[in-house]
Amino acid sequence: MTPKLSQMTLSPQELAALGGPSLVYVRPVMGAEILASTPRGEVEGYDLRPDQILYAVHRANGERLAVLEDKDSAVAAALAHELAPVSVH
Repeated sequence: MTPKLSQMTLSPQELAALGGPSLVYVRPVMGAEILASTPRGEVEGYDLRPDQILYAVHRANGERLAVLEDKDSAVAAALAHELAPVSVH
């Protein structure tokens, strides 16, 4: 009998073997989210509108690594840093 996915557990070493540490996700974010979650000094000088759609690169744990203007740039940035990007809708 094959175990159900919910019954499977992986050790950190097994997860690493599956590419866990290098796996990142790319998702669309609104400028308002970035403005609300980023210290003012870090966004000064950028032309960032609350209604603007941007693309964020996140680690599997949710940590935001980067925010770029378009999805292709976000994927390219992840690949340039030897990360394995996946899309989240």
